[in-house]
Amino acid sequence: MSKKRGFGGGKSFGGGMPNMGSLMSQVQKLQEEMEKTQAALADEEITVSAGGGAVSVVVTGAREFRSVTIKPEVVDPDDVEMLQDLLLAVFNDAIAQAKALEDERMGGLTGGMGLPPGLF
Repeated sequence: MSKKRGFGGGKSFGGGMPNMGSLMSQVQKLQEEMEKTQAALADEEITVSAGGGAVSVVVTGAREFRSVTIKPEVVDPDDVEMLQDLLLAVFNDAIAQAKALEDERMGGLTGGMGLPPGLF
């Protein structure tokens, strides 16, 4: 008599597929941790300045600008381009620092999973 073989019996299909319930639980836990991290980033502030402190901005880790400060002595109606250049420099630097902070915090959550960057 031969036994009929099937896919049941509590064994994993394919010899190595993870349990779907366990995988879904891990994904849900990761999603919860990512939401907590994103909320913490929204509360964290980064202050960036340019021109020796002549222009500064405060941006959150979620890349939302909170404030801009321009020292009055920098405002020269005959040299508006300098002020524009300082503003561009400080905004670009602030965005780069906020992105680096986000990458650092999120990378800690997904780093060991081998996921492509930006997936979550």
